[in-house]
Amino acid sequence: MTNVNITSPGQVNGAGDNRALFLKLFSGEVYESFRNNLISKGLVMNRTLRGQKEAQFIHTGAMSTGYHTPGTPILGTAGEPKVAETTVTMDQLLVSSAFLYDLEEVLSHYDLRGPISRQIGYQLAQHYDRRVFRTLDLASAESAAVTGEPGGFQVNIGVGNEYNAQAIVDGFFEAAAVLDERSAPQEGRVCVLSPRQYYSLISSVDTNILNRDIGTSTQGSLNSGEGLYEIAGIKIYKSNNIPFLGKYGTSTGDAIEARDSTNEKNDYGDQPTDGDFTNSCGLIFHRDAAATVEAIGPSVQTTSGDFNVQYQGSMIVGRLAMGCGSVRVSVAGALRNLA
Repeated sequence: MTNVNITSPGQVNGAGDNRALFLKLFSGEVYESFRNNLISKGLVMNRTLRGQKEAQFIHTGAMSTGYHTPGTPILGTAGEPKVAETTVTMDQLLVSSAFLYDLEEVLSHYDLRGPISRQIGYQLAQHYDRRVFRTLDLASAESAAVTGEPGGFQVNIGVGNEYNAQAIVDGFFEAAAVLDERSAPQEGRVCVLSPRQYYSLISSVDTNILNRDIGTSTQGSLNSGEGLYEIAGIKIYKSNNIPFLGKYGTSTGDAIEARDSTNEKNDYGDQPTDGDFTNSCGLIFHRDAAATVEAIGPSVQTTSGDFNVQYQGSMIVGRLAMGCGSVRVSVAGALRNLA
């Protein structure tokens, strides 16, 4: 009997690897999950690295003025302006992976690759957000790179007031005043709160103070708890990944990890050892406060060929290479549940 001609829908133009097209949707799901879960990337500066290990940011201090005396030369002012730098370094490669055994995938009555792809994207985005928010929280206590310039700032909203809407609003106006005093541009001012703080705020505060920045046709409504809101010109976001009373997002959330000096080339703080985030309960900052660097964006790799034959399955790896560091700390602020 003559062998049948097999149609391979996974081949490109009917030739080559018969699985070449099968994982394109999977790659897209990883990126979509990453993008949908990520909050911080658009809130701070971002640089892409190619052929470098770190990004350099130059800071120049203020200069003085003076009246000219007729008949005397203008020689400049010694030591002005003061110049300093900050650098943001690339951390080690971050991966999230899973191995799918061929037989189990065939016998399974439910989809495996879709949920795995979403979890890979979620984990990459969670790591990204947590490092950015930890950097911003630490920046609120840092000194400026240029001698004599203001450092970060912290706004104390009172002991036990981390969910008190009025105390948080007062913190907004105090932070807005500090940002004004430091000449931070209006565009790019952001606050990130825990979800419980966010809902307490938008349900309790008078709508004359709380402005909805984008109409209900695209961003939901007050009734649904959705939308993009602002107070004192500061846009408000919510995230489970901000440092909050020594945890992530809530006082009963995931524990904040210890410093990983081997794989993390930037300082993201150390809660178990130093208690860096014990009183943290919100972030208020301008986008110039910090920057991220990326060498490898969120992407997926899958095995093929000999590996699949030898192990009778596929290894799926999501990867990301990034780093985050403080830049202009004078516009980095944080809320504290302190008196």
